[in-house]
Amino acid sequence: MSRRHERGSAIVEFHFLGLLLLVPMVYVLLTVLDVQRSAYGVTQAAREAGRMYVATGDESAARAAAGVALMDQGVDPGSVAITLSCSAYPCYQAGAEITITVSGNVDLPLVPDVLVGTANARIPVHATHVAVVDHYRELG
Repeated sequence: MSRRHERGSAIVEFHFLGLLLLVPMVYVLLTVLDVQRSAYGVTQAAREAGRMYVATGDESAARAAAGVALMDQGVDPGSVAITLSCSAYPCYQAGAEITITVSGNVDLPLVPDVLVGTANARIPVHATHVAVVDHYRELG
């Protein structure tokens, strides 16, 4: 028996199986990296918003700081929700605990916009940071 008719078939099979396994692996890697980037962005945004609020007492400055942290990671600040809650009233007083929560969704890459609402094509990301207004801060 001659094996001349099978010449080169191993290289074709190798490339076919390589592509068949490589494409899903690259997609999973892109998804994991995108979720990690967004998770880091919301964590950093919550931290920066808390630090800014306890330093200034200005909620709009805290939201701006969160927006800068989000944009630094490539996350659209309009796509996340930022909530600020206090343990005391008025909110900005010595010893008060300020809780900042930043949450949003990460769309899976390469999913058409038509399917985003119907399929589970979003991964939620969420971060909470608690900052305490300094006891020795002179308020006034």
